[in-house]
Amino acid sequence: MASRLKSDELFQLIANTAPVMIWMSGVDKLCTYVNQRWLDFRGRPLDAELGNGWSEGVHADDLRHCLDKYITAFDQREAFQIEYRLRRCDGQYRWVLDSGVPRFDAGDSFVGYIGSVIDVTQHKLAEASLSTMSQRLIDAQEQERAWIARELHDDIGQRLTLLIMNMRRLCDRTSLTEIQDGTHNAIQQACDLYSEMRALSHRLHPPVLDYVGLKAAASAYCSELAEQHNVQISLQSQNIPPDLSREVSLCLFRILQEALQNAIKHSDSKQFRVWLKAGTNEIELAVHDTGTGFKPEEAFKGRGIGLRSMKERLKVVNGKISIDSEMGRGSTIYARVPLNPKPPRANGYDVVDGEASR
Repeated sequence: MASRLKSDELFQLIANTAPVMIWMSGVDKLCTYVNQRWLDFRGRPLDAELGNGWSEGVHADDLRHCLDKYITAFDQREAFQIEYRLRRCDGQYRWVLDSGVPRFDAGDSFVGYIGSVIDVTQHKLAEASLSTMSQRLIDAQEQERAWIARELHDDIGQRLTLLIMNMRRLCDRTSLTEIQDGTHNAIQQACDLYSEMRALSHRLHPPVLDYVGLKAAASAYCSELAEQHNVQISLQSQNIPPDLSREVSLCLFRILQEALQNAIKHSDSKQFRVWLKAGTNEIELAVHDTGTGFKPEEAFKGRGIGLRSMKERLKVVNGKISIDSEMGRGSTIYARVPLNPKPPRANGYDVVDGEASR
């Protein structure tokens, strides 16, 4: 008897100090025991949780599934795992993972189940966040593909068709002057098409980054974009290291693209300024417009992926984004990246905490 008492006391000690919630049930499927961590989580006395009392804390939408899986496993004497929402002592529902296994006595007779429960809410939130971001990235990828398809079909395809028709007409010309004029027009059309294809190629991948670096690539892009949209874009650069890593160069170049395209599309401004400068420990990109301005908090909550994409890109290189904007007085987007970025922290959630972004 003394040995049995010591054994029970040892179990109680271990169960109550375990870092998980523990429960036990008898052969009638009713709960016969929960440890102190369970009681602390639920905020109710022991007798309220025994029997079927524990199920009163299960979210109404999860209760039927929870009980069905428990009963099925119990009847088949199988181990099980269930995810469901359980009400905490503060009234909040938390996602928990409940794992149970059958218990047998020394004579191999079934005597019920024992299980453990852990709070997996943060894991579920992280999964949801990753799923949302993945869907946004997929949507952005599909939008980019649709844009490329439209450009190829509606613009470049039509202009190629026109060029072919004009070249065919030249075959019927007899006047040298007509042939020369037609040839010059065809050459100009081909040059325009080449420029459009080059711009499309640069949007997909900026090869100039691999050969001449971020400074030259940014300058060339600003010039091309200004000519394409008939706006003014001034670029000032300072102390940009020639050996800047490719991941940092590509990150800042993509942010420059996104920021300028957003500004041209939404700001109603015709003048833009870009600063690119490196200090001792970090490199900074700033894109300024003199347009209508916006509210960063609202823009970030919107459906567009532009600012979220910038934010996610900067996480990869341990960078930060911030925005200075006033309605009617323009906007400036700042991106700062360490010159020698370390890998972002595992949770990845606070790289840009406290910074306004859209």
